[in-house]
Amino acid sequence: MARFRPALVRMLFVLSILGPGFITANVDNDSGGIYTYAAAGSQFGYSLLWTIIPVAVCLTFAQEISARMGVATGKGLSELIREQYGIRATFLLMCGLVVCNMGDVASEFAGVASSMELFGMSKYISVPIAAVLVWLLVVYADYRKLEKIFVFLSFLYIAYIITAFLAAPDWFQASKHILRLPRVSELKDNAYLYLSVGIIGATIAPWQQFYLQASIVDKGTPKSDLKYSQIDAVVGSLFSVMIAAFIVIACAATLFMHGHHEIRDAADAAQSLRPLGGEYAYLLFAIGLLNASLFAASILPLSTAYTACEALGFESGLNKKFREAPVFYWLYTALIIVGAVIILIPHAPLVKLAVLSQVLNGILLPFVLVFMLLLVKKPELMGRLTNSRAYDVVAWGLTGMIVLLTAMLLISLVRG
Repeated sequence: MARFRPALVRMLFVLSILGPGFITANVDNDSGGIYTYAAAGSQFGYSLLWTIIPVAVCLTFAQEISARMGVATGKGLSELIREQYGIRATFLLMCGLVVCNMGDVASEFAGVASSMELFGMSKYISVPIAAVLVWLLVVYADYRKLEKIFVFLSFLYIAYIITAFLAAPDWFQASKHILRLPRVSELKDNAYLYLSVGIIGATIAPWQQFYLQASIVDKGTPKSDLKYSQIDAVVGSLFSVMIAAFIVIACAATLFMHGHHEIRDAADAAQSLRPLGGEYAYLLFAIGLLNASLFAASILPLSTAYTACEALGFESGLNKKFREAPVFYWLYTALIIVGAVIILIPHAPLVKLAVLSQVLNGILLPFVLVFMLLLVKKPELMGRLTNSRAYDVVAWGLTGMIVLLTAMLLISLVRG
């Protein structure tokens, strides 16, 4: 028993320091992300699992830089961009971010609606309840309590790990496809290429970098605790990507193996699992979708409010009262209301909205990453915490890859 004690102590230590990095990485496994991973598994089985390693590397680098910049400067990313590159560039970036996030917020409430419809509840009941619950939770809970709630919600993604085991996959085949490179013949398949780009592109969203840095600043993390913020960011990134892999595996072992290759949305994937993976697999997948949608519906508008207020010089932060940061809280409220109302409109073009927000995110992300890499190299901002030369080479290389993938995604969308 004694030999396991050091490992247990280390695990408890890591759990104790989880916060903004862990939360930010896992929020991106939202209803849209779950649909993307489920579609990859149902259409191509295990063959798209090779994306997991580059996804893990890209997300880890981006999150670590955001955490380090927040601790070193004590300022949010949008505030730094405004100070270093002017209000015009910042304003254009914020306009793009608000439009992107509005589409994403609506998509999260769509996820709430579809997941609750699996349990027999109308969207006209579930969406208003979810909107009020999310608003009350964020506005009236203090930051430290809210952070603990969000970390707990992040761990509910473990439902997808259990779902994958219930699906009884071929673990040897899954492991083999994680470690192999895609074949040229596979990349010539437009659908395969589209989902390859989709999995990688869906992992790093522009709002994540703004939210993580703003959260660390709001938390007041000192430079002496930098290593804890870095551990938080890295663990969160790896856990998030692991969940994505298990969703692909669960759907590959059930939907793909039984010839169910087309799914309309994440809720359809859960419904399709029912006769193939069993009642428990279906329930866990549906509960995971509800949790992911509520979780992201809380964080995405919060990220937008943080970013816009920092960029334009308004007071922001969950540690402030409503009267101390009225623009911050009213913007957060407006985003929730508009996102929920869009879903309640009969025959709303939800698919087109989701595609539009994906395209805008893809266009915006390279600009955000370039700004980050330029800022993190400034000694007057970062002191001794600038990127090393080797780190810089890898980071710029990853950014170049993301630019290329974004271009491929846009070309694919233009072709229909």
